[in-house]
Amino acid sequence: MSDAPASLNFERNFAPPYGVAERLSPLVSRVVCSNPGPFTFTGTATYLIGRKSLAVIDPGPAEPRHLEALLQAIGGRPVSHIFITHTHLDHSPLAALLKAQTGAKTVAFGLRDSGSPAAPQGVRLDTGRDPHFAPDIAAGDGDTVETSEWRIDAVFTPGHTFDHMAYALPDEGALFPGDHVMAWSTSVVAPPDGNMGDYLRSLDKLLTREDEIYWPTHGPPRKEPQALVRALIAHRRMREGAILARLKDGGKDVGSLVAAIYADVDPRLHAAAAQTTLAHLEHLIEQGKAVREQAPSQDIYRLS
Repeated sequence: MSDAPASLNFERNFAPPYGVAERLSPLVSRVVCSNPGPFTFTGTATYLIGRKSLAVIDPGPAEPRHLEALLQAIGGRPVSHIFITHTHLDHSPLAALLKAQTGAKTVAFGLRDSGSPAAPQGVRLDTGRDPHFAPDIAAGDGDTVETSEWRIDAVFTPGHTFDHMAYALPDEGALFPGDHVMAWSTSVVAPPDGNMGDYLRSLDKLLTREDEIYWPTHGPPRKEPQALVRALIAHRRMREGAILARLKDGGKDVGSLVAAIYADVDPRLHAAAAQTTLAHLEHLIEQGKAVREQAPSQDIYRLS
């Protein structure tokens, strides 16, 4: 979802081929699933790491044609690990089928049964949770998986979801940030699964790293990514400032805030905008800047 100003310099001129393996670097290939949409952009990108023996990052949705394309790209080479950035339905469901075909072990932060996040008034986002996934290997921040060809480091980046894990490929100065940072759009932060405070802290964490390129699961790569991370932090601070400015005029519900702040955004994305606004409000409450008054129909938010 995008709600950001042009100063963020998003790249939307991106048209990858579907169902074929593109060699992106000496160690990285990409196969894009044909599942485009307002939240997936051009589709889910699955990354293959290695030459003779492989790892897979974000196998994607349980789409038979995508599985066939991945198996063709793998070409009979051994696959040792399947890494999952988070358990949304466009990222992890194909892991079970790919594991059955390859014998690879799945690697992810883990799973807490928090259900599919619901937007205010019961509206659900397109990207629900995968209730069936549980990793073979529960990775923690800084954990490493290494073979004779490659090393992948786990970088815990909660915020978009509670279980979001990025993966670094140090040999190429690359980070696979999943949905945490994307070059085409801002990331949806949807409570209770997402948390804006965690999201901002995870962005700050990425600024301490020296990655040279990001390969997100949706959209194009971003070289020199620290500038984008700084712009995303500034954008979120700006959004919180806009919310505070409107609360100065009196109590508001989420719907009123979305109508005012996201007036120029595609209406299909207003449910996601409502979730991100709610995440901002919860973060402002955590900071002691706002309070919530429960009401039968819509909670009201005021300055503290």
